[in-house]
Amino acid sequence: MARQCNIALIGSYNSGKTTLLDSILRLTQTINGKASSLLDSSPEARDRHMGTEINVAYAHWGELEMTLLDCPGSVELLQETLNALIGVDMAIVVCEPLSDRAFTLTPLFKCLDDWQIPHILFVNKMERSHDSFMDILAAYRQVSTRPLVPHQYPIWNGDDLLGYIDLVSEDAYHYHAGAAADLVPFPDALRTVEQAARAELLEALANYDDHLLEELLEDIAPPTSEIMADLRWELGADLIVPVFFGSAQTDYGVRPLLAALEREAPAAQETAARRQLAGDAPLAQVLKTFYLPQGGGKLSLVRVWQGTLTDGMSLNGVRIGGMYRALGHQLQSQNQATAGDIVLLARLEGIATGDTLSLDGQAAALPRAEQLEPVYALAITPTKRSDEVKLTTALQKLLEEDPALRWEHHGDTHEIILWGQGEIHLHIALDRLRRKYNLPMQTHLPRVPYKETIRRSTHNSHGRYKHQTGGHGQFGDVYLDIAPLSRGSGFQFAETIVGGVVPKQYIPGVEQGVREFLNHGPLGFPMVDLAVTLTNGSYHSVDSSEQAFRQAARLAMQAGIPQCEPQLLEPIMRVHVWVPKAFTAKVMQALTGRRGQVLGYDQKADWPGWEQIEAYLPQSEMHDFVVELRSITMGAGGFHWEFDHLQEVPEKLAAAILAAHSS
Repeated sequence: MARQCNIALIGSYNSGKTTLLDSILRLTQTINGKASSLLDSSPEARDRHMGTEINVAYAHWGELEMTLLDCPGSVELLQETLNALIGVDMAIVVCEPLSDRAFTLTPLFKCLDDWQIPHILFVNKMERSHDSFMDILAAYRQVSTRPLVPHQYPIWNGDDLLGYIDLVSEDAYHYHAGAAADLVPFPDALRTVEQAARAELLEALANYDDHLLEELLEDIAPPTSEIMADLRWELGADLIVPVFFGSAQTDYGVRPLLAALEREAPAAQETAARRQLAGDAPLAQVLKTFYLPQGGGKLSLVRVWQGTLTDGMSLNGVRIGGMYRALGHQLQSQNQATAGDIVLLARLEGIATGDTLSLDGQAAALPRAEQLEPVYALAITPTKRSDEVKLTTALQKLLEEDPALRWEHHGDTHEIILWGQGEIHLHIALDRLRRKYNLPMQTHLPRVPYKETIRRSTHNSHGRYKHQTGGHGQFGDVYLDIAPLSRGSGFQFAETIVGGVVPKQYIPGVEQGVREFLNHGPLGFPMVDLAVTLTNGSYHSVDSSEQAFRQAARLAMQAGIPQCEPQLLEPIMRVHVWVPKAFTAKVMQALTGRRGQVLGYDQKADWPGWEQIEAYLPQSEMHDFVVELRSITMGAGGFHWEFDHLQEVPEKLAAAILAAHSS
């Protein structure tokens, strides 16, 4: 009886995930030729020669029916991978045979381990390896909390990869391009190293099988069937990580990988049972949202966890407007989907990525993927002013497709700011705005929301507003005391009027006039951390009004603030940076080179070999920090940041900022 399994292909950029998928689809006769043009079908993917979003494919091998989710490898598109992983039964982690880059997979292994997702490691491009297989294993073991166990051992002829030894059956095979590997005599020269690798496999399995442990202690050779059963059970329970290798470009190692998946991959029903989702009531979760170009409508990629979905059924109060099975951009209509299926549902308006779907919408919410914090921003403006009206709607759809994006209309700088995970991520988003919604954008670096404050006080700053027209005139007269406050105090207004020299009904106008002035101080930025007190004034019984006192207050502030030594303040962010330990010193140097203040560093909890650095960093230095951080750490480092306080800008830098602001 056929078994069903949903598998995510994940790994670093350029590791060869899509090439592996090409090979799988060819060998399973799902397609003829290369799949890249079918799978990386979006213009953004073709332009960059890289995956930019989840791609879906189906294949079968023997008794195994597979749904394959090919996930982008760029660290800037990690959110796509995280969203996909919540709906799969296992993952294939594709990596290169480079021991010094193993740490770049730490975030992926951490996610897999936290979610208890069974996974195997496929070391691709082995024909290019300059490290021994056991050294590669040792490096990747440093980033996995689950034991990595070799399933195969390579056969080399000098620098040429000839084939492999299956460590379960101890059969040896030689690769052949475009054909299955041939069974060959066991190479006696590799007997010792093969036995050591096989011992690692058996000892790892015996940690969870007492019977196997007894056999090993008594030097009894366990039967192949027992080893196979242990591999299947321990992989499905996420206790071990079997390791395979090959070269997807030439199909080397892909057939044995498929054979192992057929024997050992956990079935969809097992995953649902493990997560206690084995009921009859329809239950599904959205893994990805797509908007088709030229108004083609909305598609939601969903994993069906239990029950049966039928076309036309209502979920969460929304009627399914079509159901499809996907192979890249090719859609095949179908009428129903059962537990374990991953399908596309049309026109689920109001339903977002991560949402749990049920008949009444009242089912307990399934856990969502981690939501990544934005780390890079661009201010955007429609090239055509007439497009401003439709920009908000387009941005909302863009964020539905990609939850790692954020946008805001900044209250201080009045810019529309698009936030994401890096330069590539934002430029992909801008390409989609242009192509899907005909909204070309102009971009620039977001302005830093500087503030102003004052150093000293002034008393009795006078403002008189007198304006005579044909009828009633306007008259307001005030005296204000202005004083600095401690950093972070904001603005305080008070009055000490005696004898009604300023009638109470006009005092709100005075406060409003002061606040209006503070919106744009003498240096050109909003003012904070000062107190203003209305101490005296006068009024006219006929000509005075709240509006007149508002204008008088503005004049008093205009006269008094220059005497208070205005100073420029910049926002300072508290930054938590996490990096492999080998890069800590370089990253701290980068922080101090950006006028940062390192507060300390320590081991990052539950991340062996990683450290977390805490620092203060001016927001003006944050814009491209992620670019430098990834350059230093080969793309592995990350950070979280939040506003902490305002701080006076150094005098020379302040002069340069003000000169640039006024130009």
